[in-house]
Amino acid sequence: MRDPADIATRDIETGAFLIGYARVSTDDQDLGNQEAQLRAAGCGRIFAEKITGTSRARPQLDRMLDHLRSGDVIVVTRLDRLARSIRDLLDIVERIREAGAGLRSLAELWADTTTPAGSMVLTVFGGMAEFERSLIVERTSSGRAAAKARGTKFGRKPTLTPTQLDHIYRLADEGNTGMQEIAAFFGIHRSTLFRLLSQRSDSAKTR
Repeated sequence: MRDPADIATRDIETGAFLIGYARVSTDDQDLGNQEAQLRAAGCGRIFAEKITGTSRARPQLDRMLDHLRSGDVIVVTRLDRLARSIRDLLDIVERIREAGAGLRSLAELWADTTTPAGSMVLTVFGGMAEFERSLIVERTSSGRAAAKARGTKFGRKPTLTPTQLDHIYRLADEGNTGMQEIAAFFGIHRSTLFRLLSQRSDSAKTR
């Protein structure tokens, strides 16, 4: 049974619970406009946070996804408020689908997984992302093979060069390459990769 505080407004046509998600990138930006649009769209519950889209820690987003129930519909004003990249969007959509819920964007009318057309578009995006991932894997494998032919030895190194770190940060920020793939390419453990990204984030905050 839902907590009364967690009950969102039902969509008049579908009967689904409408739950809004709003995000701005900096503290000096206002969430009011997004929240007003979401409430006008029928959202009775809104999860909101002020945090940069490149940050992997989005507590309100995680909280919302963890508490989704079958039949819920997440509503956002724009998809870039929800995801950092297409890969990130598809990962979030998959979590939403696993919960038996849906996603709707007010600005991108095609992005509505509660309709057959919207679901099909995101399925096509998923195929494109998988194709891109396969190309990255192929290029990585070809690059390693070529380097190996030149006598380059692979394996875990005690330290990473500044150039390698810049490459790691760029791949992570773009969001098109999985963390496991990045870690494998540079011969480091995933925990090491996440530690590097966390250290960069902490360093940026202290500047």
